[in-house]
Amino acid sequence: MLNKINKLTLTEFIEVFGNIFENASWIGGKLYEEKPFNSFEDLSNKMLKIFEKTSDANKLLILKSHPDLADKAKIGSLTKDSNDEQSDASLDKCSEDEFNKFNKLNEEYKKKFEFPFILAVAGKNKNEILDNFKKRILNNKKSEFFEGNEQVKKIALTRLAKIKNNEKFH
Repeated sequence: MLNKINKLTLTEFIEVFGNIFENASWIGGKLYEEKPFNSFEDLSNKMLKIFEKTSDANKLLILKSHPDLADKAKIGSLTKDSNDEQSDASLDKCSEDEFNKFNKLNEEYKKKFEFPFILAVAGKNKNEILDNFKKRILNNKKSEFFEGNEQVKKIALTRLAKIKNNEKFH
């Protein structure tokens, strides 16, 4: 597996790892410079460290690039990863009432924090996501910025696990 990953060209590498952090292919580019990788865990740890060491301004840009959860109007324009994650949590199958609840919370959240609500939705259902949303909207800006970044890292690890399990690299 690692042999195949270590042999990827920059373009191929970005194609595979460029959206681990939503619309932040520059992280994939920096990770490429860290080759060769000794293990997939080594690759994953290096990628997380790139994110962790970046400026708060860059982290905020990454947070802002995440889509609103269950935004009916934008479901078709999500990245493939975000679309898959939201679909797996059935956020594309909300009732009108549920879509309205999400939209109201999305607007309140963005107004308060200046970035969208971010949650690693893998393994969660609509009700768990809404409950989490209702709790976190009560946080202060500093703690929510921290939590948003923690969620971004969880999403990244989920996306990396999908790549690790992809038969293309075995």
